[in-house]
Order: sequence, then structure tokens, then C-alpha cells
Amino acid sequence: MSARTGAGPGRLLVAVYGVLALAATARGLYQVTTKLAEAPLAYVLSLVAGVVYVVATVALATDRRRLAWATVLVEAAGVLVVGTLSLVDVGDFPDETVWSGFGRGYGYVPLVLPLLGLVWLWRTGRAPAAREADAPDGGRGLD
Repeated sequence: MSARTGAGPGRLLVAVYGVLALAATARGLYQVTTKLAEAPLAYVLSLVAGVVYVVATVALATDRRRLAWATVLVEAAGVLVVGTLSLVDVGDFPDETVWSGFGRGYGYVPLVLPLLGLVWLWRTGRAPAAREADAPDGGRGLD
């Protein structure tokens, strides 16, 4: 048995994901619908990032572990790959994406959030017996 991903401190994680999902999706939709020709790769990636955050938010909030693992891993890979490419090959990224510069425009939250998400998924996925065995007293409740 495992702890729910959207319970306890996971609620804060879900809330941060939700805010980022709204911000990234709104930005991506605006960019794609109003100025796609200016920087198509960057703007489509912003929208993709927004969709990834929406799916990750729902997966974490509803305890859909496999989907949560998949989306958080995609998010981590996206921010690392796009972050690196946006610094190395500036020509392909004439405008910012959510993941440009490792999330610089969002206070580096896109860089830190998947790390927190992965740690939370790992921690909540462990069985209670495994958590007790890791306790200093071997789970015997000794102080």
C-alpha cells in the first residue's frame, strides 16, 4: 500500500503544478494563436509544456501513478533538453518558452518542480513496511 500523491505535502505540489499548468498553457495558447510565425518551435514547445503540466497536475491529484511518473519524467527531460538547446542554439529559440534557459522566465520553477515531483512519487510509492524498516528504530516505535 502506498500514500496518495495528492495528500499531505502533495497538495502543495499539486497546487504549484496547477498554477504552472495554467500559466504555461495560457501563454502557449496565446503565442500559438497570435504569433506562431515568429517563433514556431518555441511557441509550440510552450503549449506542449503547458499540456504536460496539466496532465501531470491531474495525475498527481488523482493518484494516477504511472501517468504521473511518465509526465514528470517528460517534463524533466523537456526542461533539460530545451533549456540546454535554448542556450546553445539561440537561433531556434528567438523567443522564450516555458522551458527556455531551464525555466528562467518562471523563476526556475520548471527546473526544480520535476525533481520535487520525482522525489514525491518515489516517497509516496514506497510501502509502509519499507518506510518503517528505514526508521532509525527499525519501525518498533522506540524513542
